Amino acid sequence: MLELRDLHSYYGRSHIIQGISLQVGQGEGVGLVGHNGVGKTTTLKSIMGLGPRTQGHVAFDGRELRGLPVHARARRGLGFVPDSEAVFPTMTVEENIRTGAFLKARGDQQVCLDAAYELFPVLAERRNQLAGTLSGGQQKMLALARGLALRPRMILVDEPSEGLMPINVDFIARALRRAVEEGMGVLVVDASFHLLKMVCSRLYVMKRGVITGEYRLDEFATADQLVATYLKGED
Repeated sequence: MLELRDLHSYYGRSHIIQGISLQVGQGEGVGLVGHNGVGKTTTLKSIMGLGPRTQGHVAFDGRELRGLPVHARARRGLGFVPDSEAVFPTMTVEENIRTGAFLKARGDQQVCLDAAYELFPVLAERRNQLAGTLSGGQQKMLALARGLALRPRMILVDEPSEGLMPINVDFIARALRRAVEEGMGVLVVDASFHLLKMVCSRLYVMKRGVITGEYRLDEFATADQLVATYLKGED
């Protein structure tokens, strides 16, 4: 469904992504892992058309995306949940979720709301609360709920477990796993071994703007084994 081939991304003269290639299929969860600063977030932004100047091949469902604005990529079925500033703080929880489902008919919007509240009961309890007053973990849940509300064909998710308590990581992981089971493609950048094991069947390891390996998640029994893989060959 998603294919990157020889993708390069630049911020000014800085060559951040240096010719990476990866694929994500329909109904497949794929992880992108590596240390901070190696280009993982830039990869997601490059796919979505946010920010960096790019060269190379970015295709979704067999159609080239490069050169398309963000809204056109979203209409084709790509969703994106960033790692920070991902909610509208002066809008309520329910208003935030409705913005994710704004293209749907009102009856379908209610279906999206009900699904979000089923996945994240804490959001149902706070549906009339301003999003900016939620805890960090609740805001992460709300951002994902809004991203899933439009039912994209594929969703890109950046660091959904960062800074969260284990119980909240589990809520996030279960929501993403359900999306995969329902046929959505998921490309997730995250450091939580628990989340990756629940959501992903494969992962790519990234170092200094390049992909250095592709692995199946069942090759790793522990988080330490995974970390050792992307530490391999470093000074």
